[in-house]
Amino acid sequence: MSDTSTREPSRDALTAAALASERIEPDENVWTRRLVLFLRVMAVLSIAKGLYHWAQVTGFVGGEEEAFENQTMAWQTATIYFAVIELVAAVGLWLATPWGAVVWLTTVVSMAVIELMFPGIYGGSLVVVAVEALMLAGYLVLAWMAARERPP
Repeated sequence: MSDTSTREPSRDALTAAALASERIEPDENVWTRRLVLFLRVMAVLSIAKGLYHWAQVTGFVGGEEEAFENQTMAWQTATIYFAVIELVAAVGLWLATPWGAVVWLTTVVSMAVIELMFPGIYGGSLVVVAVEALMLAGYLVLAWMAARERPP
């Protein structure tokens, strides 16, 4: 057994100071971490949107008039498309994979196009288009800043 009273206190203090200085180092990947956090938040939103679309398909939301069978073929097609692609995007976003971001970008652009070009399907809400555009802009800014952190 060793006697702890013979240890030099300056050695322990130096070790503690060295550990503390390692934690204070500037974080070089702050934008990358922000991007991953953004992707995870978008993954949760994509799961919610995908489950909502599946709830529309299965009849968990809406009344008799809003039943899936009573909707137009264009509405049914768009709803099934988003029910599937939103959940696929959510998995890819949560894992922060490149294909996840591509699938998510596809869903964002698809929803904006449907709202703008085909207002008869979901009603043509400009609020939805604005929210989709803000999410897209947020992703582009974070991806740009994260890419600047890494040298070419």
